[in-house]
Amino acid sequence: MADVDVSSSDKGSIYMFAGKGGVGKTTCAATTALHYASLGKKTLAISTDATPSLAHIFEVSKDGKPTRIRESLYISELGINEVEEMWNRKFGREVYQVFSSIVDIDYDSFVDFMTSMLPGLSDEFIVDYIRELRLGGEYDAVIWDTAPMGQTLALLQTPAMLVEHLRLAPRIYSRLKISSSQEPVLDILKRWQKLSADNIDFLRNEVRFNMVTIPEALAFEQLEDIFRELSRFGFRVERLIVNNVVKADDSKFLRARAEQQKRYLDKIYQCYSDIEIIELPMHPCEIKGLDRLKEIESSLFR
Repeated sequence: MADVDVSSSDKGSIYMFAGKGGVGKTTCAATTALHYASLGKKTLAISTDATPSLAHIFEVSKDGKPTRIRESLYISELGINEVEEMWNRKFGREVYQVFSSIVDIDYDSFVDFMTSMLPGLSDEFIVDYIRELRLGGEYDAVIWDTAPMGQTLALLQTPAMLVEHLRLAPRIYSRLKISSSQEPVLDILKRWQKLSADNIDFLRNEVRFNMVTIPEALAFEQLEDIFRELSRFGFRVERLIVNNVVKADDSKFLRARAEQQKRYLDKIYQCYSDIEIIELPMHPCEIKGLDRLKEIESSLFR
């Protein structure tokens, strides 16, 4: 099992935890946030999962704003309301003014339409929010617990879709004139394209990817697809965390599970030998609260 050199791994301030649902992303993100906070770094653990569980793991109530857990440690869970606010602030009302001048549509329906037209829309503004946190410099470390990986990958398609949309858009949007004081919608879309490209550059150059998986057949197969897709867009995973590894062999059941897992662990080490791999042992109880997270920390940061 690889050890983590904290001094060498602390070169960036954004740490993303990704993977399929149910593999322990949030537990790993929460543990990492606790670790950096314990080093005296002002740390924000932020979840952008539609069904977040950060507050559950830290045993605090949700209030929609950064919640102080202990000295230097804060958590936040972004929901649909926060995403809509980002949309409003960046582009929503501007684009809506154009569409509502030719189509009788209420704003909520318009947002639903735009979201269905560009599946990565909500992810786009979430990434932009994370990027602004980085630029703001309030936190020394931001630990990002993402949505299940299939949803996150939709974000990577957004720039290409915008390019295609802009290729066709001039024929329609250049004819729309509402008021000389308002920005042409084509210019708005070009700004949106730049925002999307900036966000992809941010993900590629400033975010440290941590992939979380479990040693089972389906998870391993999905892992191959995820790595292939990330590689296609020029992203590289720095750490691969294999969660729920059976270490005890004091029962027939555990021996059978360990033997079954060994096949996939061998495949993981064979396929991803160029990546730091960390094994986290299966625990007999639910991981909740600071004391339990500290137990995980001893394995994640040896």
